[in-house]
Amino acid sequence: MIRTAILVFLAMFALTSGRATAEEGLWTFDNFPLARVNATYGTKLDQKWLDHLQGASVRLTSGCSGAIVSGEGLIFTNHHCIMECAQDLSDREQDYVTDGYMAARADERTCPGLMAEILTSVTDYTKEINAATAGLTGDAFVRAQSAAATGIEKKACDDDTRMHCEIVPLYQGGQYRLYKYRKYSDVRLVFAPEFQAAFFGGDPDNFNFPRYALDIGFLRIYENDAPVRTPDHLTWNTDTPREGDPVFVAGNPGTTKRLMTAAQLETLRDVVYPPVQMMKSELRGRLITFAGQDEENRRISQDAVFGVENGFKAMGAEWQALRDPAMIAAKRQEEAYLKSTLSGSFATEIGDPWAEIAEAQKAYTELFLPYNFLENTPYSSTLLNYARELVRGAAERQKPSAERLPEYADSRLPAIERDLFANAQVQKPLEQLYLEFRLSKAREYMGTDAPQTQILLGKSSPEQLAAFLVENTGLDNVDTRKALWEGGMTAIKASNDPMIQYALRIDPASRDIRRAYENRVAGPTRIAAEKIARVRFRAYGTNTYPDATWSLRLSYGRIQGWNWRGTTVTPFTYMKGIYDRATGKAPYQLPQSFIEARGKFDGNTVMDFVTTNDIVGGNSGSPAVNAQGEIIGAVFDGNIHSLGGAYFYDSGINRAVVVSTAAVSVALDKVYDNQALLAELRTN
Repeated sequence: MIRTAILVFLAMFALTSGRATAEEGLWTFDNFPLARVNATYGTKLDQKWLDHLQGASVRLTSGCSGAIVSGEGLIFTNHHCIMECAQDLSDREQDYVTDGYMAARADERTCPGLMAEILTSVTDYTKEINAATAGLTGDAFVRAQSAAATGIEKKACDDDTRMHCEIVPLYQGGQYRLYKYRKYSDVRLVFAPEFQAAFFGGDPDNFNFPRYALDIGFLRIYENDAPVRTPDHLTWNTDTPREGDPVFVAGNPGTTKRLMTAAQLETLRDVVYPPVQMMKSELRGRLITFAGQDEENRRISQDAVFGVENGFKAMGAEWQALRDPAMIAAKRQEEAYLKSTLSGSFATEIGDPWAEIAEAQKAYTELFLPYNFLENTPYSSTLLNYARELVRGAAERQKPSAERLPEYADSRLPAIERDLFANAQVQKPLEQLYLEFRLSKAREYMGTDAPQTQILLGKSSPEQLAAFLVENTGLDNVDTRKALWEGGMTAIKASNDPMIQYALRIDPASRDIRRAYENRVAGPTRIAAEKIARVRFRAYGTNTYPDATWSLRLSYGRIQGWNWRGTTVTPFTYMKGIYDRATGKAPYQLPQSFIEARGKFDGNTVMDFVTTNDIVGGNSGSPAVNAQGEIIGAVFDGNIHSLGGAYFYDSGINRAVVVSTAAVSVALDKVYDNQALLAELRTN
C-alpha cells in the first residue's frame, strides 16, 4: 500500500506552495524549471540545450518515444516499441520477434503503419478555444470545442502532408496549445534483439528491479526512399554511469490523472477498475491458452500476450494506489485548500465545479458499461475497428469538416488513412478470439436483456457471431479497405461484407450512447475542469506541470536506488548478472547469441540502472541524457512503485528503469557483431 506519510506530505506541500515536490514533474519544454534544476544539480542547462534535446526527441505512433542518435535518421527506442513491426514483417518461415532482426542499410524494411514525429513548435490557442465554447453546455460545448480545435489544426498545417498539427489540452483544460510536428511515414526496422534478450525475465521481472533486459530497438526514418538527414541528434555516450549523476528524460508520457478530483478518482476505483481488471485477467488466460495450442498460435500472439500482461500488471498497481484511503484524503485536503482561496466575485463566477464533476460521475456510472462496449470498443478486433472507421468515415466525410465527429475532421483524416491503408498482418484466428471475448463480456456485464446487448448480438451467441463475421469478411485485405474508403457511402451501402453490415447495424446505437456521454459526462466535466484550472493557476501560478497528454515532456532526476521495507535496492545491474539469473527455462532462458558470447565481454559493464525521474506509460523508449545532452540509455520500464505515478509521485520509491548505452554497445559488438550499426553510433 502507498505510505500514508508520503501522501500527507504531498498534500501539505501542495497546500503551501503548489509546486512540484523533489524531482517530480512531467514538464513541458516551454515551462521547464531551468533555474531550479541548475541550482539543485549544479548544472548549466540553457535554452540551447533544451532546443537540441527537443529536436532529437521522437514520438512513435506505436505509443512510445525514441531519440535520433545519428545524422542519418537513426532512432533508438525499446524492443517492445517495435515488436509489432517485427511481427508484421515476420511469417511462418521467419520469426523476427523470437529470432531478432538485423539488416544491412539496403535491406532495412518499412514498418507497416508506423510513423515518427518530431515536435517543431508549440503555440498558445487558449483564448480562441475558450471563445468558441463561451456560454455553451453539454454536447454543444464538446462539439464547439472540437470544431474550434480541428479548425485551428487545419489552418496551421495548411495541407502540408509533412506536418501534423494537434491541439493539446493542458491542466485539464486550463490551457490549449497547438503542437506542430514534422512527421515521417516511412519508418524502417534496423535492428531488434531476440525476444528472450529484450524481455529477459518476462512477466515476473516486469515492473521490478534488478533487471537484465536488453529492451532495445533501432529504426530509421526515410523520405523519398533515402535516409533523412538529422543534424539534431544525440551523441552516444558509453561511459559508466555513476550513482548520483543527474539524468534527464525526454519523452511522451501517455496519461496521468494527478489533477482529477476526488470524485473522479473514486469512480475509477469503484466503477471502472473492477470490471476492467477482471476482463484483462480473463483475456490474458484466453490468450495464453491460445498461444499454447501450437507454434503458429504462439508466434502470432506474442505481442498480444505481452501487451495484456503488461497492462494487467500496471492497472493492478494503479488500482491498489486508488484503494489507499490516504490518497483520496490527500486529494480532498487539496480541494479544500483550493476552495478556501475563493472569494468575492471570483467565487461567484467559479461556483462549485467540484460538485459539478461529482454530479457528472453519477451519469458516468450509469453510462460506463454501454459506452464501453458500444463506443469505446475495448479488446475489440482490428477487423471490427476497420469496419467502424469505414462506416463512420463514409458518413462523416459527407458533412463540412467542422460539423463532423472530431476524429474525422480534415486535419485528422491522415491518421485514420494511415491505419486503414497500412499493410499490417491481420491474423484471423486471433481476431476471432478478441471479438468473441468482447461480445461475451458485453452480454455478461450488461445482461442478456439489455437493449445494448440485443443490438450487439441479436439472436446469435458470441461464438457464432464472431466466427461468422471474421471468417467471411474481406477487410483483412488492404485493397478492399482502400476501395471502400475511396468509394464513400455508395460503396459502403453496396458492400455485402458482413463486418461492414454489422458496423452499419450497431452504429446508430453507438452514436446515441456517445451523444449521451458527451452531454451528461464529457461536457459538464470539461467545463468544470476549466474552472478548477483557473483556481489552481490563481493559487499556484505557473509553478506546476500539467497531467500527461501524450505530448513531449521533460523530467529530471538522478541515478539512485531505493529502500523498501528494510531492503536496499542498489541502482545498477551488470551484464555478468544475466548469466547468474539464467535458468535455461522461460522466462529466464538466454538466447543462443548470449550463450555463445559468454566470456567475450566485460561482465562488469552496467546493463540496466534506475533513476528518480518521473515517468509513466508512453515514456518507453525515452532517451535518458546527461547534463551535456548526451544519451546514456533508454527508459524501458518503471519499478512497481512507479505505477502509482498515474496519481502521484514519490521520490523515495518511484524509479525509472533504463537500459544503458554501454550495454547496448557491448551487445552490438560482442553478441551480435553488428559493426556497421556500432560504427554509426560511434561516429555521431
